[in-house]
Amino acid sequence: MNQKISRRAVLQGIGVSVALPWLESVRVWGNDDVKAATAPKRFACLFQGDGISPPDWWAKGQGDAMELGPSLESLAPFKSKLNVINGLFNRNAGGGHAKCTGNILSGVALQRGRIIRGAASMDQLLAKRYEQESAMPSLVLGCEHPVSGYHESQYSMVYASHISWQNSESPVPIELYPSLAFDSLFGNKAGKLQGSILDHVLEQANDLRRKVSGSDQVKVDEYLSSVRETEQRVRKLQAQSKDDTQTKARTGQRPADGLPSDLRDYARSMCDVIALAFQTDRTRVATLLLSRDLSGQVYPFLGIRDDHHSYSHSNTGPDYKKIVKFHVEQYAYLVGRLAAMQEGDGTVLDNSCIQFISEHWDAHNSNQVPVVLAGGLGGKLQTGRTLDYLAAGNDRRKLCSLYLGLVNRMGIELPTFGDATEHLAGL
Repeated sequence: MNQKISRRAVLQGIGVSVALPWLESVRVWGNDDVKAATAPKRFACLFQGDGISPPDWWAKGQGDAMELGPSLESLAPFKSKLNVINGLFNRNAGGGHAKCTGNILSGVALQRGRIIRGAASMDQLLAKRYEQESAMPSLVLGCEHPVSGYHESQYSMVYASHISWQNSESPVPIELYPSLAFDSLFGNKAGKLQGSILDHVLEQANDLRRKVSGSDQVKVDEYLSSVRETEQRVRKLQAQSKDDTQTKARTGQRPADGLPSDLRDYARSMCDVIALAFQTDRTRVATLLLSRDLSGQVYPFLGIRDDHHSYSHSNTGPDYKKIVKFHVEQYAYLVGRLAAMQEGDGTVLDNSCIQFISEHWDAHNSNQVPVVLAGGLGGKLQTGRTLDYLAAGNDRRKLCSLYLGLVNRMGIELPTFGDATEHLAGL
């Protein structure tokens, strides 16, 4: 291994590649001048279907003095890194289900009936922008199966199941398997190896530690520990799924599909994959659908036995409040992972924008959508704020105006996006 290691460098083993995070003592992002190097900007969106619980969803104040409602209290450690945005709306969503999710990241009017017609989502515009600068254009992950058929409104359930769209006719396929999502970060061969992937690059990793500064040694150790912990979590989920499938086969029951049955481990494994991908610049764009519109997710670990969508109709009740709080906790987990990853003088979170959103404010009301952003995009986005646009007038509170401002800060200058022709004021 050369003394200088380029940003594209990886630890290479037989059948596996382990990309390196940012290290201050080696050449960074292909630039010999470390001080001149600019950290990449990243965007991720975590989506919860069927809305939130309005009484518990609130924030007021600024910075470390910000007060957060019960739904958002897991974000308290990151107050200075947040933008809690109230009052934005998706003009072309309307009310009801199905048509409100497929355009949550594009803002276009969807077509009812047999023909699927939407538009490329903003995450995929960013993926196109960065596809030559990172190994993977984007990660499109999900914790709930897409569904087919039509809603009673005659909108396809394809819209209800996907937030990321590559073009007007095609959603991006969702990766549902944590093991395959993890494998994609390491040359798509890690799952076929005997033992841990780190066993195959251990000699190079030890050599690297001897050549970098003391602080970078700590970063390398922390990074490799994260890889190993994520790998172990994913393999545990695989084993549990396999055992469940074999048990059902022996008892004559329909075998499981091999996906994790515990949403807690499922969601956090997917968040771990996003965190590692951002840390190593494998991709700069990710979406995670925690639950789809008209969600059938169940939460026995919350003491709740019915499905997600059924509880959303009583969204002020204690059970649905638990569901919303759980989803925000997964978002907070990802934010915390990124905040702990040092990158230059800041963190990976500082150079990212991580969004949490749902298509409804409550069960069927899309007059406003809940939005939280974490991270400052390398100083391009001010943080530590609560922003309220509800009384600003419809033309000044468009969700697509937010997206127009975000993609601009990430290097894409567009005159319009969706129904917006100007950036969100005050962003």
